[in-house]
Amino acid sequence: MSAETASLVAVIGCGNPTRGDDGAGPAVIRRLTAGPLGRMVPQVRLFDAGTDGLAVLFAARGCQTLIIVDACRSGAEPGAVFEVPVDELDTPVQPALGTHEFRWNHAVAAGRSIFGDAFPCDATVFLIEAESLDFGTELTGPVAAAAKTVAARIEALVTAQAAGAIPRNLAIS
Repeated sequence: MSAETASLVAVIGCGNPTRGDDGAGPAVIRRLTAGPLGRMVPQVRLFDAGTDGLAVLFAARGCQTLIIVDACRSGAEPGAVFEVPVDELDTPVQPALGTHEFRWNHAVAAGRSIFGDAFPCDATVFLIEAESLDFGTELTGPVAAAAKTVAARIEALVTAQAAGAIPRNLAIS
């Protein structure tokens, strides 16, 4: 990994913005792009992967730190935020897995296997509990508030890491 990419952070939003709260990940990326992190290129890579797990695989390649944001349905209160080390959630790729089933958690496992040291070992996922996955482009109130909170948390973490306030290996997880 070159010195240029050694401090690179990839923040990737996942989800379908036409399915209500499933668009929480892309909403966080839009918020971050409009803020200070949007001006931190090339140190910060902000990427809306939509529902394309393969895009996650390639967007994270060459970065040292990976942050993924997605919606979830765990049964918790809508708008609840879970900040979890990605190692607790990555899933080995199944041999017969098609591109429609290949999600970010598969991308993390595959990226580590394929790219080795060129794939981030420091990785965290922010999951936002969805209230509605109905067709529509608006987030519900609790999820919109959670997206704002997650964006602020990511901005604080990445800004502190860029300033050297947090050791890189402890920056996110």
